Amino acid sequence: MLGYDDPGRYHAPGPRYEEPWPGPRTYPRHRADLPPGTVWDEPPPDRSRRRGPGRLLVAGVLIAAFSALSGGAAGWYASLWADVERTPRLAAGAGVPQALVGAAEEALAGVVSIEVVGGDAASSGSGFVIDDQGHIVTNNHVVESGGRITVVGQDGEERTARLVGRVARTDIAVLRVGAGGAAFRPLTLGRSADLKVGEPVLAVGSPLGLSGSVTAGIVSAVDRQVRMGEAGRQSAVQTDASINPGNSGGPLVNARGQVVGVNTAIATIDGNGNIGIGFAIPIERAAQTAQEIIAAA
Repeated sequence: MLGYDDPGRYHAPGPRYEEPWPGPRTYPRHRADLPPGTVWDEPPPDRSRRRGPGRLLVAGVLIAAFSALSGGAAGWYASLWADVERTPRLAAGAGVPQALVGAAEEALAGVVSIEVVGGDAASSGSGFVIDDQGHIVTNNHVVESGGRITVVGQDGEERTARLVGRVARTDIAVLRVGAGGAAFRPLTLGRSADLKVGEPVLAVGSPLGLSGSVTAGIVSAVDRQVRMGEAGRQSAVQTDASINPGNSGGPLVNARGQVVGVNTAIATIDGNGNIGIGFAIPIERAAQTAQEIIAAA
């Protein structure tokens, strides 16, 4: 089952959380849980006694034995670390690939959250700026309900946008921001035809109203034939990067920060949300539709 953001329902910002500890703890009480003055805090009784020569002799033998064992253990411990130093180090201290950090920073500058409110209907989604004239690409199903369109960039400012045009067949729409559009940085478009299966990608948008969210994954398939709403059956980029309601219309970018797709739909089991199978419209198709919309305006 393929799921879009429901244009007839408004997703309140942020998910709902539940109390993680529903009842009193049931584990046994420890010393730190007991009040002062209990038996735990009393000093141990004085068990000092006079030590005879027999006990001293036994103590000497034990010390000698312990010294021999300690020496052997120290030698074994040193040889163990020597073996570790000769083996390749694990990547425990390795950070996030710098390429993905740079790609996320590049993409976030041109991604916006979109809210459409009209009458009793409301919808939300994401979009991205494609030129210095303030044109924004998003999904048709994000704006098809009609109403007042508001976009919010990374600066947190709310700006009113107008609908330039939309095409249900390709599920692409174009918005335009007038005043303040210069605050957005247009994103660089890549080529989905150059994608390789296993290549890292980022999905950027506002899932569940959480603006500026970035999720990472890989390209699972480059020419997956799927049926997506009114758009009918068409090829799509499949990815396991998390895509959820509110991500629709946002960009799928490669490790160079180039847009390679428009996040549009997910496969679900009984409508239970993301299961790691998402689909993006190839950027070549989306860009062509956007150019036709702008030219016809």
